[in-house]
Amino acid sequence: MKSKTEYLMFNTSSRRAFINITPSVRKVVEESKIKEGLCLVNAMHITASVFINDDESGLHEDFDTWLEKLASHSPTQQYKHNKTGEDNADAHLKRQIMGREVVVAITNGKIDFGPWEQIFYGEFDGRRNKRVLIKVIGE
Repeated sequence: MKSKTEYLMFNTSSRRAFINITPSVRKVVEESKIKEGLCLVNAMHITASVFINDDESGLHEDFDTWLEKLASHSPTQQYKHNKTGEDNADAHLKRQIMGREVVVAITNGKIDFGPWEQIFYGEFDGRRNKRVLIKVIGE
């Protein structure tokens, strides 16, 4: 069995963002030379997410609106976590909803997606350095 590990680095200019990372993941899969296997993509920070969905701007706006209704950023004093001096309790909750990681099949050396599927990095407490792990395993 072979494996390849790469990291993507992010530092968004906004507090919240959705970034399509599919091209980067595809590149790592191709470079791995693995024909059959799995690709793990993991947000390595507790206020960020990796998820699969459609790359449609209206949908991303809907995600942002929906998440803000479920766990609004303000008032920040509504969260016990923020009493520690943080102001990002909402980001932890949003990450829990959107997920930590995805695993995608590799077939014939390519990501094996359904129609419209893309991989996204979801940022909920940006403006600082964060990373995403891409781990490809297989033969």
